[in-house]
Amino acid sequence: MTVDFFHAHQDTLEQALKAIQTREYWTPFPEMPSPRVYGEDAAAQGQATFEAYQNSTFPLELDGATQYVGQERSPYGFDLKVRYPALDAQTLIDQSSLALDSWREAGPKAWVGVCLEALHRLNKQSFTIANAVQHTSGQAFMMAFQAGGPHAQDRGLEAVTYAWQEMSRIPALANWVKPQGKHDPIDMQKQFTVVPRGIGLVIGCSTFPTWNSYPGLFASLATGNTVIVKPHPGAILPLAITVKILREVLVEAGFNPNVVLLAAHDADSELAQQLSMHPEVKIIDYTGSSATGNYLEQHARQALVYTEKAGVNQIIIDSAPDIKAVARNLAFSFALYSGQMCTAPQNIYVPKDGIQTDEGHLSFDEVCAALGQAVERLCSTPERAVEITGALQNDATAARIQQAKALGLEVIVDSQPLAHPVYPEARTATPLLLKTEATNPQIMQEWFGPIIFVVATDSTEHSIQLAGETVREHGALTLSAYTIDAATATKVRKMAERSGVSLSLNLTGAVFINQTAAYSDFHGTGANPAANAALSDSAYVSNRFRVVQTRWHTEQSL
Repeated sequence: MTVDFFHAHQDTLEQALKAIQTREYWTPFPEMPSPRVYGEDAAAQGQATFEAYQNSTFPLELDGATQYVGQERSPYGFDLKVRYPALDAQTLIDQSSLALDSWREAGPKAWVGVCLEALHRLNKQSFTIANAVQHTSGQAFMMAFQAGGPHAQDRGLEAVTYAWQEMSRIPALANWVKPQGKHDPIDMQKQFTVVPRGIGLVIGCSTFPTWNSYPGLFASLATGNTVIVKPHPGAILPLAITVKILREVLVEAGFNPNVVLLAAHDADSELAQQLSMHPEVKIIDYTGSSATGNYLEQHARQALVYTEKAGVNQIIIDSAPDIKAVARNLAFSFALYSGQMCTAPQNIYVPKDGIQTDEGHLSFDEVCAALGQAVERLCSTPERAVEITGALQNDATAARIQQAKALGLEVIVDSQPLAHPVYPEARTATPLLLKTEATNPQIMQEWFGPIIFVVATDSTEHSIQLAGETVREHGALTLSAYTIDAATATKVRKMAERSGVSLSLNLTGAVFINQTAAYSDFHGTGANPAANAALSDSAYVSNRFRVVQTRWHTEQSL
């Protein structure tokens, strides 16, 4: 390696190692787009770079690329018209395999050093990435900056940190001496070499193209695997920028840039299936629908498959010390990015006989009204509301809102478009709140988007039972509960532990069920059908490499 990136960023790595042990707050990547942090010209430069990418060929050189693809359209109403170099599946595999030969020999410090430097450079490009994420995912700019930039970088660094922690536990060389009583001891040298699995494939999603891709990308890269990055055809640009930066770092470090490759394609391509079923692909990271995730788990037998799929996130309301604070918190959670988050709540369970609050006993209908009023207040000023809701990523989500309306359920708050002050063609929608019964089978599936069911249950005990069964059968990434009773809180926690879902209790302030913090919160548990892994823990990275040993008698010179 001609450049020692590992030692250049060793202090950051050591702080990250401490953070994942203590689980305290820490980040090297500031989440606020402040000019004092990123520079006075960073915002303007990021906007200008994003605009320069439009109506042009993306500046990424892939060996042998003769075709170009790209059909991205901003959810805010315009075509990006970016063209990306494209390679067929076998060419991608061949180039990745060739790059693996030298990359595997570099060793853990080189692998981790390249990742640390790339994350450092990605952070410097957070404004460019924010614009790319906003206009492919539909996130509002602040969320696109935070989730697409620093928070995604945090999750990438977190994966690298776990990778280094696991690999560094293994000594490179050991002197093994076994006493033999009256005889001379057995004296051996043992060498332990960390070796990668092979080629990793990252299958990106359209709603969080960087946040959901960086953990798998950097976990595989930091453990010595080469990686083919296959973006969603509707959200190529954020990952194309990522791949470009990674390849630049690899070249500077003296490696074949094909250690990381971009597999861009249009919507009608079969490239994803061809790559995922290829015998040379040994690791797959996937975020998306349960149907595709289940297919990969069942059929991509040659690979380790890590999936995050659909789930039904739920909230149990038993009682509330401050019903207005509860309603405000939940209204924001309903509206944030128009419910297009894998952590967004869908089913709200309220006993049909009502709940106790600081305002006295409230009936089920009064609780529904409090939630509805909070949503209406939040969305009452469109120019402010669109900075929370963003835009709907695709037409399918907009159609799903209409399908929910057609169920014939009582409407608490109707979903309405919001006039965007900058992008008049933006595809926007406020939350739809519907009233229903616990026996309604429609609540037992994910309704991706700003669609909320307030469900009348027989009792809090029934709510807890229903939530646990739903997690176990259909999966969930989040569960939340509101109660002033310690015994009830314990029952909910025990149910969450048994069904395998992370729980939030009595969130009323500036933390929302949708959010997780890297180095502290585990995203997903891997213990229910919504995901088979957690972002991130040791299990997420440790099986991406193996250890091969060589041993010999010490008296032999090798």
